[in-house]
Amino acid sequence: MATSAQWLAGARPRTLPAAVSPVLAGTGVAAYEDAVVWWKALLALVVALALQVAVNYANDYSDGIRGTDAERVGPMRLVGSGAAAPGAVKRAAFLAFGVAGVAGLALAATTAWWLVLVGLVSALAAWFYTGGSRPYGYLGLGEVMVFVFFGLVAVIGTAYVQTETWEWAALWAAVGVGALACAILVANNLRDIPTDTVAGKRTLAVLLGDRRTRLLYAMLVVVAAAAVALVALATSWWALLGLGFLVLAVPASRTVLGGATGPGLIPVLQSTGLAELLWAALVALGLVVAG
Repeated sequence: MATSAQWLAGARPRTLPAAVSPVLAGTGVAAYEDAVVWWKALLALVVALALQVAVNYANDYSDGIRGTDAERVGPMRLVGSGAAAPGAVKRAAFLAFGVAGVAGLALAATTAWWLVLVGLVSALAAWFYTGGSRPYGYLGLGEVMVFVFFGLVAVIGTAYVQTETWEWAALWAAVGVGALACAILVANNLRDIPTDTVAGKRTLAVLLGDRRTRLLYAMLVVVAAAAVALVALATSWWALLGLGFLVLAVPASRTVLGGATGPGLIPVLQSTGLAELLWAALVALGLVVAG
């Protein structure tokens, strides 16, 4: 039976900045429009955090029963290590999905019922990343879905439930947050190229190869920087505070482009997650000041 510390590790708390960042960015856009609804922002945060934990447990379960996690370089997995039974991890994933669903229904009921469909599609995307007979995470589509759901859907959705209007700034903020969320996955999959290749897991990194995957990581950082400028053009120059994320992203990029492998890439994951959080926090701060 897994300990509480192992369950916490299985939830992969270092990935949680990828859930907090979209809500910060979307709420920043709402603040600029003088339309912040704090209780909706908090519900959006619950949805984002619960979905992140759910997808982490779901990946642990699905990869574990396939044997993909038998040899890992990164953090421990509950099923792959034998610390927890697959059924227990699956139930934990469904419990987290349930929490996200309840919070999402509250948002839909007070905003627009079509958001229920958005939530359902998001949950299905989370499960089938590594679940099902043909998981899209094994077909090189993981980064695309991360950009869509942890970037576009999460940021624009957070802004919309508060403003109930379309805002271009939300789109550009979603591009920046989504690019860095993708960079986290790119760094993770770059580290796992050797083991994923053996396991038959055809991630985008496996398909692109080592060199092009490193270039992709750097390109995503550049996209995130460009997105800050686009947010500023749509709102105020105060949004340029977001460029402060480069303090963390540039050293991480140097590590990736410098050829780090295996455990040497683990700090890059943490730095990239914090860079995403800093991007969102600083852009949101600038929008709050400007608003």
